[in-house]
Amino acid sequence: MGARGDAVAAGPQGPIYAPYALQGERIRGRITDGRAELIELLQASPERQEPACRHFGRCGGCQLQHWQEAPYLAWKRLQVVEALQKRGLGGAEVAAAIPAWGAGRRRAAFHAARQNGQVRIGFIERGGAKLTALTQCPVLVPQLEALALKLAPLAEAVLPQRGEITLHALMTDAGVDLAIKGAGRAAFLHRAALENLSALATQLDLARLSIDGEPIVERAKPRLSMGRAIVAPPPGAFLQPTALGEETLARLALEALKGAERVIDLFSGIGTFALRAAEQAEVLAAEADDEMLRALKQAADGAGGALKQVTTLRRDLLRTPISSLEMKKFDGAVIDPPRSGARLQAEQIARAPVRRLAYVSCDPASFARDLKVLVEHGFTVTKITPVDQFRWSPHVEVVGALER
Repeated sequence: MGARGDAVAAGPQGPIYAPYALQGERIRGRITDGRAELIELLQASPERQEPACRHFGRCGGCQLQHWQEAPYLAWKRLQVVEALQKRGLGGAEVAAAIPAWGAGRRRAAFHAARQNGQVRIGFIERGGAKLTALTQCPVLVPQLEALALKLAPLAEAVLPQRGEITLHALMTDAGVDLAIKGAGRAAFLHRAALENLSALATQLDLARLSIDGEPIVERAKPRLSMGRAIVAPPPGAFLQPTALGEETLARLALEALKGAERVIDLFSGIGTFALRAAEQAEVLAAEADDEMLRALKQAADGAGGALKQVTTLRRDLLRTPISSLEMKKFDGAVIDPPRSGARLQAEQIARAPVRRLAYVSCDPASFARDLKVLVEHGFTVTKITPVDQFRWSPHVEVVGALER
């Protein structure tokens, strides 16, 4: 099984990748440019199961619904193991992958476009540009699945005559926060349009409706509980896809930081780790996005005496990492960079007096690359745990606990 969830066979010109097949299966396929379109399943794997969704095979959201849970999770762990081995870190022990699906995904990006004169809501097909209109989506929390089936009238009200829009939906404690991108705000400033959008938001029971970053309707303040703090996320803010996934990543990170008294949170976002770490330690949260930092700080201040001191720093850490000198007073750090990792920032952490580190990553390859830098500078890996939030996809997250 390849890293993108395709079965792999040896071909005369190199590997042949077969989407929706499994290791050990025999298939009849149409081969184009090293990829095999599955035409007929001749011999099925004993690990094959019936997909949970009728859109499987067309919708690009899931690639692995046909694989049973145990081998699927073992394969996700293997992605982490192999990435470490390629960097000479094969001795590091990797725990079993934790399924952190919970009630389902609490955030999703729906696409809306006109098809045959009607507005359709769905996801983009794998490897293409065609929209698969949804009639169900078992990976979502029930509230978002139900909402997706009702979004067409709202999408039609803001959809340009050509092109498509994206509707970012987030399930919060106060209801769904819907942020639309690609519609352009100017057309919705006149009163009739605003009244129509307000009525549609009420019909859909939305907490907030935003268009291209600007709140248009706010019926309730979106809020999220993060430990003892309550965060009001800005429109379209990054958030872990499942509530259980966030809790799992945070638990593993806090275990890695146990005993640290001054913690720096790098790529803090709206405070997933910073706000929880502040229950036990003083925290500096560094992030490039002003609005997310503002939400984090307001949440920390609103928690009163429940948290220790939380300060914030706006910094593009990919371009200007926090130096080892700037980290001289911190004995703990947590880092959760984008998929590309943060090699430059890892090099600075390696030279800083930080003694306990939690490295959270959504890409095993960049995680292993940065981990090697840290190990070469005296860190010891104490625990590596894969976490699966994106069910039935090839994506896997990982938390590394390091100390020295």
